[in-house]
Amino acid sequence: MDPFINKIQSINNLNDAIELLENEATITAKLKEIIDFIINAHEGQFRKSGEPYCIHPILVASVASHFSNEEDLIATALLHDVVEDTQYSLDYIKKRWGDDIAHMVDGLTKIDEIREHELIPSSSHNKLLSSAMTFRKMLIASIDDVRVLVVKLCDRLHNMLTLGALPANKQLRIAEETLVVYVPIAHRLGISTIKNTLEDLAFFYIFPEEYKKIDDFIKEHQHAIQLTFNKFISSTKNLLEKNGFDLNKIQIFSRIKHYYSIYLKMQRKGVSIDEVLDLLAIRILVNEDIDCYKVLGFLHLEYKPLISRFKDYIATPKENGYQTIHTTVFYNSKIYEVQIRTQEMHNVAEYGIAAHWMYKSGAKQQPNLNWLKSLEYSNDNVEEFYADTKEDLYSEEIVVYSPHGDTFNLPRGATAYDFAYAVHTEVGNNAIECFINKVKRPLLSELHSSDIVSIKTVDYQIPRCSWNDMVKTNRAKKQIKLLCSQRQREIDELSGRNIINTVFSKYINDITSIIKVVSLHKIPHIIDYFKHVKHQIEKKIIKEQGFVARFKMYASKIKKNKFDNILIYSNFGINSVSFDHCCHPKFADEIVAFKDGNKALIHHKMCDKAYKKIINNDDMIFCKWTKDTLYHYKMVVSLPNTKGELARLLGYMSQYEGYILSVDYGREKHSYRQYCDIEFEMNISNIDEVKRMIEKKAKVIEFFSKKDAYNK
Repeated sequence: MDPFINKIQSINNLNDAIELLENEATITAKLKEIIDFIINAHEGQFRKSGEPYCIHPILVASVASHFSNEEDLIATALLHDVVEDTQYSLDYIKKRWGDDIAHMVDGLTKIDEIREHELIPSSSHNKLLSSAMTFRKMLIASIDDVRVLVVKLCDRLHNMLTLGALPANKQLRIAEETLVVYVPIAHRLGISTIKNTLEDLAFFYIFPEEYKKIDDFIKEHQHAIQLTFNKFISSTKNLLEKNGFDLNKIQIFSRIKHYYSIYLKMQRKGVSIDEVLDLLAIRILVNEDIDCYKVLGFLHLEYKPLISRFKDYIATPKENGYQTIHTTVFYNSKIYEVQIRTQEMHNVAEYGIAAHWMYKSGAKQQPNLNWLKSLEYSNDNVEEFYADTKEDLYSEEIVVYSPHGDTFNLPRGATAYDFAYAVHTEVGNNAIECFINKVKRPLLSELHSSDIVSIKTVDYQIPRCSWNDMVKTNRAKKQIKLLCSQRQREIDELSGRNIINTVFSKYINDITSIIKVVSLHKIPHIIDYFKHVKHQIEKKIIKEQGFVARFKMYASKIKKNKFDNILIYSNFGINSVSFDHCCHPKFADEIVAFKDGNKALIHHKMCDKAYKKIINNDDMIFCKWTKDTLYHYKMVVSLPNTKGELARLLGYMSQYEGYILSVDYGREKHSYRQYCDIEFEMNISNIDEVKRMIEKKAKVIEFFSKKDAYNK
């Protein structure tokens, strides 16, 4: 464990706690006043361990000040339990120390309120995981200042350090909650020191036997491990000094992978502890970004690298801002992981988002936290989360190979279709089937590290518009969307051409090859534009051909026919409509119609069979759903638990002629926020437009259209 964290754990008296805080932070007059205040406010209160309660907020503030010297954040850490556990109100804090601190204290108090209502109590035998993940989602949804989460993580860290004072059932519950709720947040915020410590502490209580095995191994081999480290570090220093590096300007540290990370690696790969390749690691800190690559070059030239284990997070940082070069090398019959970074990168890696305030006393810059919101909607498998720890919560990369031995790094859960796009856009667009380890598999098969993947392609592109939510990489998602957009535009262009050619087929074949038509892609969508184009072509024909043409034009008058929910516009006598058996379009899906004698044959717009008919210039007619078409949406919104909030939202939706189909709205007296599930219909087809409209009045947690998967 980190020496600073060990020191926190050892303190159990007020004087030592205050001394530690004074060593970590500059105690301003404001902080001195707050320290005196909380000692008085918590007087007579004691923790389960028997120590005065005020020691806890002072140590939480010490942890917070270790990551940030921002005065308001440290003040909030000192005051975080005052509103909940003493007679003093939030208004009192606001009047005495200002809105910023009061706002953060309020956020911390609300977290406790959510926890009380969302988490199954420790006395229950029911599974904690489902309620814990609900708590995590609500926590992320409700916090608008990331500093609140930083303080809460510091609070949870000290609680975990003193968990031994609680009964065994509570120890297990709090450890489980820590692993499910707080560790992923610490990971996303990039605060690796807190994340790793919380993981190991939770691991100790949840899997004590597994923890002991790892601990015994490390202690038994500690001396040999240290000697091995010393040799490698000495060799590395000599190598760098020989190549011009000033050893006074670089730092080299050794580390052993933390226990929970070792355990996950053992479970995921099915190996014993001495088979964990990156158990031993050194970290090299240099001055400049370019020095990272220079060091890497010298290491790879001197030691044999494992190329498949090389990751460059400097050129491509992780989502939480983490930047480091990772490589793994052989030296003296041992395998070492080497991490190379600058001091600035080290601060971000260790302190995460708190590094934004490390050197900015009083700074209130708030980084963009959109990426953090992904935790709010994460689709963790509750049952498998901890029964099957092979699935790492933190989604490390996998390495797969092409048949030629080229390596590809992909996120865990990536499919063979993701791999195809990683190879080349054209390979993804034209992929028809795949072989994984020489066995034919579906393109959406999930890949695992060391798989050898081969993709078979055809000489034409295959849009798979419904697969966008089934692939993992942003590259695959972007290319699928782009290919489908291109295909849709092509279909619209060709359909417009075919509709116009069919209208004038009584007069001449392929009229669009003779008379140029602008914006053919608009014709299948806009009836007025369709009529306008028809009228313009007629004028040109009449101008050139005279009275005979005028007489023929009379026979080409467009008539409107309605068949149930479908409108047909044609100058031919259409007496029935039928749906082909191949694509089964549902109400409100985009459709196309082909002329089959006196019948209109309806297909889904993205149907493969329809596409072949379209490019074959088959006769087509204008079709659309009736004007009263309604689009079906479902959403989950977060509403403040105040009188009339739901009524206001529904009243607002009624202005846009929204038809409410169902409302599921739980009511809890003491919950400050409610989550409401609403299913409704509206005659607006653009899902983004509808969502933006709702977001003006409510916080949208989930929003989707119950349309055909083609349009996802």
